[in-house]
Amino acid sequence: MADSNRERDLILAPNEYAFISDQTKGNINVYVGPYKTSLANTDKPVMFAAHTKRFEHCSLDESILPFVIAPEGWYVVMKNPPKDGNQPKTGTSNNLTELNIGRKVNIPGPINFALWPGQMATVLHGHHLRSNQYLLVRVYDEEQARNNWAKAVIKTKGSSDSSEDNPDEVVSKEDVPDLTMGKTLVIKGENVSFYIPPTGVEVVRDEDYEYVREAVTLERLEYCILLDEDGNKRYIQGPAVVFPEPTEEFIYKNGLRKFKAIELNEKSGIYIKVIAPYTENKVSYKEGDELFITGKDQMIYYPRPEHAIVKYGKKERHYAIAIPAGEGRYYLNRKTGKISLQQGPTMFLPDPREAVLIRRILNPKKVALWFPGNYEAIEYNQKLQELTKGDAQSFVEDSEIQAQMPESASLARQEENRHPAKKREKASKEIAVDEFDRDSSFTPPRTITLDTKYDGAVTINVWTGYAILVVSKTGTRKVIAGPQSYLLEYDEELEAVELSTGRPKSSENTIKTVYLRVLYNKVSDIVQAESMDYTQVNIELSYRVNFEDTSDKWFNVENYVKFLTDHLRSFIRNAVKKHNIVDFYAKGIEIIRDTVLGKAEESGKRPGRFFEENGMRIYDVEVLDIKLSDIGIENLLIASQQDVVRQNLRVASEKRKLEFTQEAESIAQAIAIAKSETTRQNIELEKKEVEKLLQLTLSKADAEIESKQRHLDAELAKQGTLNEINQAEVKRTKEKEELQLEIAQIELNQALEEIKAQVEAVVAKSEAVSPNLIAALQAFGDKALAEKMASSMAPLAILGGKSVAEVFANLFKGTNLSHVLDTFKDKQDPSA
Repeated sequence: MADSNRERDLILAPNEYAFISDQTKGNINVYVGPYKTSLANTDKPVMFAAHTKRFEHCSLDESILPFVIAPEGWYVVMKNPPKDGNQPKTGTSNNLTELNIGRKVNIPGPINFALWPGQMATVLHGHHLRSNQYLLVRVYDEEQARNNWAKAVIKTKGSSDSSEDNPDEVVSKEDVPDLTMGKTLVIKGENVSFYIPPTGVEVVRDEDYEYVREAVTLERLEYCILLDEDGNKRYIQGPAVVFPEPTEEFIYKNGLRKFKAIELNEKSGIYIKVIAPYTENKVSYKEGDELFITGKDQMIYYPRPEHAIVKYGKKERHYAIAIPAGEGRYYLNRKTGKISLQQGPTMFLPDPREAVLIRRILNPKKVALWFPGNYEAIEYNQKLQELTKGDAQSFVEDSEIQAQMPESASLARQEENRHPAKKREKASKEIAVDEFDRDSSFTPPRTITLDTKYDGAVTINVWTGYAILVVSKTGTRKVIAGPQSYLLEYDEELEAVELSTGRPKSSENTIKTVYLRVLYNKVSDIVQAESMDYTQVNIELSYRVNFEDTSDKWFNVENYVKFLTDHLRSFIRNAVKKHNIVDFYAKGIEIIRDTVLGKAEESGKRPGRFFEENGMRIYDVEVLDIKLSDIGIENLLIASQQDVVRQNLRVASEKRKLEFTQEAESIAQAIAIAKSETTRQNIELEKKEVEKLLQLTLSKADAEIESKQRHLDAELAKQGTLNEINQAEVKRTKEKEELQLEIAQIELNQALEEIKAQVEAVVAKSEAVSPNLIAALQAFGDKALAEKMASSMAPLAILGGKSVAEVFANLFKGTNLSHVLDTFKDKQDPSA
């Protein structure tokens, strides 16, 4: 029963309070410590749940709550304040008072108090502001805000810090702003270092649930954009600390709210659309005007509200393109539709208001004809053709190609995010000052790689010995001879020629090409002819051809190979017809060369054969083979020639044998003479060598005798010195031994004296000990031993039924102590 009563006792310490509900009346009382009371059975502890706004039953321990405490520099935001302004009194029970339900007040610290039932309080830290921070406050009670505006706790930047009693002084505001319900105001850190809002005003949290907001600190070459609720934008350039107005917010892009100024140079620019009229440098611009600003006009560009940047994809800046020497780029005039060619070397920066870079598309047939074997070019032009999607135009803009590239296609366009998840800007721990960095190693110059293989105009590389015919749609034509590169204008094409192939050459098998070989060309053919004696002959030829005269004639004949071979076949057949087969078979090459190239002149050169139609000249001809159609005749001719060859070979062999014999004998004689001369020279050399060896031996003997004599003289001089050294060492040894003997004698005498003194001391001690002293000492010792034994053995004697004396007598019988025991026994016997 006593334990039950103790459980109903409510004990509150200072700064504690509890809500107790009277179940009979429904009232809720506030007990404020220090206080002790016993609760009735009808009293139930309760607690106020802020999220449900209801009282919930709980245990007695759970109902005990601490005071709301706001230290110096903090404040309390309390909802449902009491109408009389008084909180529950300490040390007593308080009945429920009337509350201003739905009201909210701000109470600066230091303060502590208990809450009435139904009240809610939040303790907040006073808002400390740096110069680049700010608060956004909102009026939630217009009347209270006006009445309490001057009660805000404010520490301004210019206030004195000497006051220790009231560091957070209350400053009365003479200029009261517009405090309409819902009005938002900005408290800037550049003016206020500490702030506690008055009643009627609350501090608005940001997206990260923080009260203090970061202003934007702009450095040089930086800017930010503020968007007002009315849709106007404000651009601010650094260096500056930017605080937004209550109706403004920062514009974010890619999670950032400050941006770098756009750096321009003479090779870059930006495309601007004017969206609002303005005047700058006495020049007026109206809405809709387009500007292209380059580094020549403005090296550093800051955006302004009247400008909108025209972008192609994600590119903001337009850069000049490098056109190397020998290359070019097509560009289309957007106003006139004319396509022009810009040739290199140059850095070409087209004005996007007028010029658009385009690429020319070649169909597969043209690519195969102009660039034989270049499958990469065919594939690339097919991709460009797909981009046009069946349009009639044969060009495509560079921007379209970039949009179709995998890199660009995989990046979705990002919209401007004005409310990203805010990240707190951290301060670096490193020292940030203006400095010069001087590298200890060599910094190589900036390097770029140009790959404009398919970007520019169609380039035809004419090799050495080749030529092309360029024809424009206006009818002009020109021949380009290599080696050089030629950039085709957009309306220019290459004229193709056909060449017969195979042997003999015919018009059935031809190839088409735009490249004409004009130097050192080679044309092979087979000519079938008949001799005077009606023998068929097949002649294999190879003509060497150059194109001369004016180049305008070179492409006049479409198939110059067929033209050449047809013309020369008639000449060769006519020449063969004038000779019988034996003569022609023997001198066929000479006959053909004279027919095709003409007779050799005095200089030994042949004039060749020139064609007026296209400026072609045959400067040489090679007869590769001459075959007869009749094998039998050919075999007879071969056999006849072989007999002649055999006879000639036999004669030549005998001649070579004679020449060999004569030459061999001459060589043998020369060898004998050479050997005799060699033997004589060897004897002379051996004689000279023996003489030199004798001289060397005599020189060595003389040198050895002289060396030995010097060695003996040195030994003799050395012996005298050694004798003197030995005598000195013997003398020193003798003196050392004598000194050691003297020291030993002295030490011996000292030892004898010490022994003698010890002996005399022992004798004196022995004389001092008399027999009486020895007996006395012995008696004292025996007595002490007997007494100790008696005390130790007494219990044993008692146990044995004998006296101590008897025990000792038996124990030491026959020893030197027996007389001591007898004496002790006599003393114990009273009859003695």
